[in-house]
Amino acid sequence: MPEINPVINMVVFGIFVAVTLFIVFRVSRRKATENEFYAAGRSFSGRQNGVAIAGDYLSAASFLGICGAIAVAGYDGFLYSIGFLVAWLVALLLVAELLRNTGKFTMADVLSFRLRQRPVRMAAALATLAVCFFYLVAQMAGAGGLVALLMGFEGPLATSITIAVVGVLMIVYVIVGGMKGTTWVQIIKAVLLIVGAGIMTIMVMFLVGFDFNALLQRAVEASPEGEAILAPGLKYTNPIDFLSLGLALVLGTAGLPHVLMRFYTVPSAKEARRSVVWAIWLIGIFYLFTLVLGFGAGALVGPETIRESPGGENSAAPLLALALGGPVLMAIISAIAFATILAVVAGLAITAATSFAHDIYASIIKRGDVQPGAEVKVARITVVVIGIIAILGGILAQNQNVAFLVALAFAVAASANLPTIIYSLFWRRFNTGGALWSMYGGLASCVLLIVFSPVVSGRETSIFADADFAIFPLANPGIVSIPLAFVLGIVGTLLSKPSPDHAAKQAEMEVRSFTGAGAEKASEH
Repeated sequence: MPEINPVINMVVFGIFVAVTLFIVFRVSRRKATENEFYAAGRSFSGRQNGVAIAGDYLSAASFLGICGAIAVAGYDGFLYSIGFLVAWLVALLLVAELLRNTGKFTMADVLSFRLRQRPVRMAAALATLAVCFFYLVAQMAGAGGLVALLMGFEGPLATSITIAVVGVLMIVYVIVGGMKGTTWVQIIKAVLLIVGAGIMTIMVMFLVGFDFNALLQRAVEASPEGEAILAPGLKYTNPIDFLSLGLALVLGTAGLPHVLMRFYTVPSAKEARRSVVWAIWLIGIFYLFTLVLGFGAGALVGPETIRESPGGENSAAPLLALALGGPVLMAIISAIAFATILAVVAGLAITAATSFAHDIYASIIKRGDVQPGAEVKVARITVVVIGIIAILGGILAQNQNVAFLVALAFAVAASANLPTIIYSLFWRRFNTGGALWSMYGGLASCVLLIVFSPVVSGRETSIFADADFAIFPLANPGIVSIPLAFVLGIVGTLLSKPSPDHAAKQAEMEVRSFTGAGAEKASEH
């Protein structure tokens, strides 16, 4: 197999960063309004937004992690792809159109539409910030390890510098470009990722005469597990643990704030629905590519080589590119992986900044009395603060197992956000008490169960391998915390009284969510 060439990697990385920065500066507006900074003036078509959603959703975990999981664990690794894809049906059928009709900039707009503004906005903003923080730290830590490996850097200092560079680029993208610049970065990245994965898929299939059975046979022969990689049970020996993880993945997507925010960048609910259809097609095609790429990496590189490489399972896709096309193809695929991380962290950063500036600063602290331009200024300052926190978190987590951070982000989204969104949109009796019980209860139970799970302590692969306070047996709390949040929403609603104007607000929300009457429109340019 050819050797990694850090110089080629650095040149390709530099070209990508220069091109995307140029585009971000071209589309940016120095004196952007809230509508332009948060929602890009609602100027993107359903097709453009669908591509951007795919760019936002297909994170480094989707590309690097799933390819590695399939290469090493076979069938069980592909179950991640199925879970992530099926999740979009929940978003399409239950959330996309109704959310676009009811909200303005953030998830809290929907949740507080017919409930008491201040407490519900605070709870929704805290849940949003929690999801974004854990997702950001995981992406930053992954970026540091991957880029340091591909550049030939060694040691924690080099990795820390890499994480800092990724963080600074993220801050520049969001501060300068706002949602419009971030969206174009995501569109470019999605196209590059799907085209790059498609080219590698064709190359792998060409080597086996476009016979998928022959590819599977070669993967079986290369794996020390033999034919076990084609059957379930290699990675997930506990079916309840897998069910819990699947529940979090499938239901968490429809509650991820950085994905939900994308629905506000289109001019109408029809375009929001159209964007999800585009996203499902693109994401579905990509996950089919991961099946070929994963087994291709297992067959051509070998599970043992992948496990022993500095990047572990995450290096499967770049190593497959190296085997297929040498250092040049590896540099291109590595740059795409870098672009993937940048696009996702930019989307997370603008979501967290919007949530703080719009929900906490403008709605709670200032009670809606905000000077023109002040909210966007606060959002830009928040991006810098979030960027610094993400850099520090990524540096601290670089030598730890960061998989639990992504699992926690999905579990928090499914536990704290989704029940309240569903109840707000579909249950007339639902009130402020139910929302607070559901969001805080879901958030607290989810975090506590993960803290006391084997992911954090009690195993060699745990965060704190030397300690053992794992009293909760499952690695993901979804099977407990998600139903609990739904139950708490019911209990909280029944134990508290609705506000005097509850019926009128509920009727208004119902009409608006299903018809779009009074929904936010695109701004004039």
